[in-house]
Amino acid sequence: MRRGLYLVPTLFTLANLFCGFLALLWAADGKYVWSAILILVAGILDGLDGRIARLTGTSSEFGRQFDSLADLVSFGLAPACLSYFWSLRSLDRLGLGLAFLFLVCAGLRLARFNLAGAKDRKHFVGLPSPAGAGALAAAVYAFEASPASGGITGAWASFHVLVALLMVSRFRYRSFKDFDLRRRRSLGQAIPLALALWGLIFSAPLLLIVSIGYLLSAPLQSLRWKLKGSSWSDAAGERGRG
Repeated sequence: MRRGLYLVPTLFTLANLFCGFLALLWAADGKYVWSAILILVAGILDGLDGRIARLTGTSSEFGRQFDSLADLVSFGLAPACLSYFWSLRSLDRLGLGLAFLFLVCAGLRLARFNLAGAKDRKHFVGLPSPAGAGALAAAVYAFEASPASGGITGAWASFHVLVALLMVSRFRYRSFKDFDLRRRRSLGQAIPLALALWGLIFSAPLLLIVSIGYLLSAPLQSLRWKLKGSSWSDAAGERGRG
């Protein structure tokens, strides 16, 4: 039974890795929307494997390392290739370099997370790689057709670089790890949550809006603290004393 419990989160990680692998192949084959959907599904699976491991008490160093390697494929290589084949390849060598930049930033982000550990469960330092990959995938999912004009391609390249740099930034992003799945909730709380999830799954524009909102949340929060003359550590200390 114990071995079976350890196998469950590993199966979710394997499914995450398979989605990233297939997303890469479909991006190269021109199936951009399906590639984007698989990256988004990989993000859901990545969120579930860690939670399941914690709920069942089966977290392990092997699981963490395997999860990180799977994430590099699903949230580094796959979205970089999707972005390249969808739009960046029209920029020739520059597009190839920008796609590689995203992969490098995703790898650095994952390596930094592995070294730092979970000192602050409520925040990530830098944009999480699943959220960065999800932002690119959500945009492709929303617009479907690849950019035809040079101006739109330039805008996409700028967005692509912004997401990559946010992953290696020092901005603090909310992790939502303190969201307790075991807590019992009333029907009045469950229905709005279910409707929100339904909207995110079936409404591509809403998914893109939420993704961009999360991207900008940490920089805007940092700007708000600077305008108030305080830092993130000061704000965290105030919350701790409260």
